[in-house]
Amino acid sequence: MKKLISNIVFTKNRPLQLDAYLESLYRYFGSEIIQTYILYKVELFEEQYEQLFRRFPDCKVIKESDFSGDFLRLLKNVSTKYILFGIDDVVYFDSVDFNVIEETFNRFSKDVFGFSLRFSHQSIKAGGDRISETTAAGQTVYNINWTKGRTPTTRYPFELCATIYPAALVKRVINSVMNHSLLIRNLFLPSSMLIRALGKVISTRSILKSFGYFFSPNTLESWNCRWCQNHSGQLPSFLYFQKLCASALQVNMVNISVRKAFNGSDDYTVEALNEKYKQGYRLDIDFVANNRAADTHCGWENFRLR
Repeated sequence: MKKLISNIVFTKNRPLQLDAYLESLYRYFGSEIIQTYILYKVELFEEQYEQLFRRFPDCKVIKESDFSGDFLRLLKNVSTKYILFGIDDVVYFDSVDFNVIEETFNRFSKDVFGFSLRFSHQSIKAGGDRISETTAAGQTVYNINWTKGRTPTTRYPFELCATIYPAALVKRVINSVMNHSLLIRNLFLPSSMLIRALGKVISTRSILKSFGYFFSPNTLESWNCRWCQNHSGQLPSFLYFQKLCASALQVNMVNISVRKAFNGSDDYTVEALNEKYKQGYRLDIDFVANNRAADTHCGWENFRLR
């Protein structure tokens, strides 16, 4: 069967959490329709990552050398109809019939920005957004107008957690944010001598943003989302969804070693979790499914090892 979704996942210093992401994704969304690409920043725990990649040989791994360039080359080669992004601390605990998702895109092609797997009727209603109801493939689906979103989540259309987008739309958005002058793009590469020199006197972040260089998953998400918000009249207005299927279990950070993790415990630092991973521990995704989150993000209360 031809793959229909390119799943682009970003990871750094979290082999145990990436393991749970992949295990849960393929439990609820079959691998027959999804081709996973892992953009992997090599820093800590390379041995454990290699062990993990052997467990999921169908995943295509790109070792990051220049985030912007690596991502753009990957995106250019995507030939599937849809794109799903992922971050390594996300865990799936439910699914939506892909026939429902496909029919939603086909029937509402002019107004659908994406099909979210991180919204629930209850949480959206509680936030005050207007929800409309329709059907696809004989099942109930809902939509919200993200251009009129009343919460930070519902007015944030471009995200890397768990939304399926038309690949052509993703490429259009990112192409719009980028600067297309070859000279400028070479001069202002994040790793260029000019940027390194300028960084000694001014913030390179604002310079890179001006020229369309995202240099991390966070900037890829936030800069492209901001462009969507500022150009909403040029984009489809609705995010469709059926139910909450995934949540980010935020228990640690990856950019530094965090001695005091989000709940004040040493148990969830990247070093501590990697030691557990080496000992054979895995995130208990059954516990996550049986104690499912009520929102897009949760914490240590949903995080249990087995």
